[in-house]
Amino acid sequence: MHVARRALVASAALLAALLGSVPRDVTADIAPPNTPRRKPVVVKDGLEEVAASATHQWTGIAVAPDGRIFVSYPRWSGPHGTSVAVLAKDGTPTPYPDAEWNAWKPGSVKGVADHFVCVQSVRVDPAGRLWVLDPGAPKLGAIVPGAPKLVEIDLATDKVVRTILFDATAAPEGSYLNDVRIDRVRKVAYLTDSGLGALLVVDLATGATRRLLEDHPSTKAEADVIPKVGGQELRVLLPDGTPGPVPQVHADGIALDLKHDLLYFCALTSRTLYKVKASLLADPATTKEALAAALVRIPHDYVCDGLEVDAAGHVYLTDLEGDAISVMKVPGLWARLAHDARIAWPDSLSFGPDGALYVTTAQIHRTPPFSKTMPETPYRILKLAPLPW
Repeated sequence: MHVARRALVASAALLAALLGSVPRDVTADIAPPNTPRRKPVVVKDGLEEVAASATHQWTGIAVAPDGRIFVSYPRWSGPHGTSVAVLAKDGTPTPYPDAEWNAWKPGSVKGVADHFVCVQSVRVDPAGRLWVLDPGAPKLGAIVPGAPKLVEIDLATDKVVRTILFDATAAPEGSYLNDVRIDRVRKVAYLTDSGLGALLVVDLATGATRRLLEDHPSTKAEADVIPKVGGQELRVLLPDGTPGPVPQVHADGIALDLKHDLLYFCALTSRTLYKVKASLLADPATTKEALAAALVRIPHDYVCDGLEVDAAGHVYLTDLEGDAISVMKVPGLWARLAHDARIAWPDSLSFGPDGALYVTTAQIHRTPPFSKTMPETPYRILKLAPLPW
């Protein structure tokens, strides 16, 4: 979900030397993949516009069982006033859980442990709690000391009930904690680090955090992948305005199936999805060699940001290059589910209580450092009608 402003390009020699065995490739078993506000407006093909913002960029989205829609605004380029908001029916945002949690600004004397600094993602868990992931790195730069955290909010009371702070061991300089999934069975959280490349497993009772696969290719960008988004190669603009390096964005999208059995994850600058047993990740006794050997590699044709899994175990993927959302109903076989020009950099996915699939359009390719200007089209939240399966 985030695009690094820093060059994090690993050499081929380094990748070859990364620890861990090579994951099993499923292609041997299956075929290869082929702010003005507005009221909801059906655009086409069952795709409905839920909200739009002319100025404020959202990345994360979480739809609660009661239908409330929560969004997160990272502190990147452009205007910023609120980090986490709940949307009214007409799309108007209200700071959540309150204005004070959203009151921090650069240079502020307000404490970073109990204020949002740079929120990247939000997630509602099966118990009806909203989890807010704050990597604490405004403008994708240096981490504000003490700012990285995972915040749990009780949706019944709209109150913060727990804050887990991450020290420099869990969130070292250069990291960018990107997305989160909650395993209520094992009482842990799984996080991706798209800055350095790793998975994090957080004990929700103690806050103890382990960084996994940080020396393994599965959490790293693939150096030969050059995304083409909006018809242009995704490259950082040099000071003279000419295209520069391709961003290397590591472990980003993550999804946990509803049985709390399988965890899926992928680097953004890649064309590979991985899955692994959640029980292996959650068990501190699992060796890094055993974990690497248990990974299943699922190639695909898409540069992906966000992931989601439905009740039937189908995996959904945001297709940045195709302005689309794709689905894998059969292992390794992908199909485009929705395509629309308005799905501009689809960032995060969330199912609503009615079975509809919601997506944020972050338009990252139209913002600095990939563009000299900000987008002319609004940032949107779109909803795909409930699926027939």
